[in-house]
Amino acid sequence: MESSTSGKERTAEIVFFDLETTVPNRAGKRFWVLEFGAIVVCPKKLVELESYSTLVRPKDLSVVSLRSGRCDGITREVVANAPVFEDVADKIFSILNGRVWAGHNIQRFDCIRIKEAFSDIGRPAPEPVGMIDSLGVLTEKFGRRAGNMKMATLASYFGLGQQKHRSLDDVRMNLEVLKHCATVLFLESSLPSVLLGKWQGSPTVITRSRANGKLPCREETSRKSPPTSAVYQRAVPYTRGSLGKMTEGVRNLLCKAQGKQLPLNSLVLKHSHMLRLR
Repeated sequence: MESSTSGKERTAEIVFFDLETTVPNRAGKRFWVLEFGAIVVCPKKLVELESYSTLVRPKDLSVVSLRSGRCDGITREVVANAPVFEDVADKIFSILNGRVWAGHNIQRFDCIRIKEAFSDIGRPAPEPVGMIDSLGVLTEKFGRRAGNMKMATLASYFGLGQQKHRSLDDVRMNLEVLKHCATVLFLESSLPSVLLGKWQGSPTVITRSRANGKLPCREETSRKSPPTSAVYQRAVPYTRGSLGKMTEGVRNLLCKAQGKQLPLNSLVLKHSHMLRLR
């Protein structure tokens, strides 16, 4: 019974993880894992239950750069005495397998690198019970109000400091960014008429409803690719395709007025009635 209960509790846990890798310098070259970092989080309290990080030495050290463009980046010297992936595979498997996986852009990058690394040593890769990719979630729910969807940009937007591009630091920053975004979205949902749509980068087109005279706001452009500047349109009492017909109708009225010598106020009333019908 203890084993069964423990298994149920484990499936509810979320593991945020991140990889630092080599960057291929030409086509056809692959990525090699240089660092793995993860934190296990309770989804109900968002508290960190466990953490683990390790440097990883590729079997061929020549794939690692001698120098890094970042002050705290990973160099060949840094990983020279680190364990190879096979030596840390058991720990990485145990922390990932059977949990909900979370991270920034993990579906397109980190998950693939994990599978490659386990395949290299002839072992099955760990499997998640669910996936939370914060890149996709935040793009859809929070949008590009920070400028773009990079973790460094989002962290800077909320004043969380600079991204260090080290695995354990980055996953902790990822969790904090999610907390901040979730709080903003919660507040906006509580007072949508006051708070929603006030952030820059969400241009809206305001149109007037002829049915009730209100000014509803709707987002005209996708948050996934916002335009560089907002575009506003003025409401008009006719559709775009009817402008030519309206002009022709006014001309006919003028001709009738000249022939029948209709007074000016009668002509204006007929013209306004024609606009209401369109």
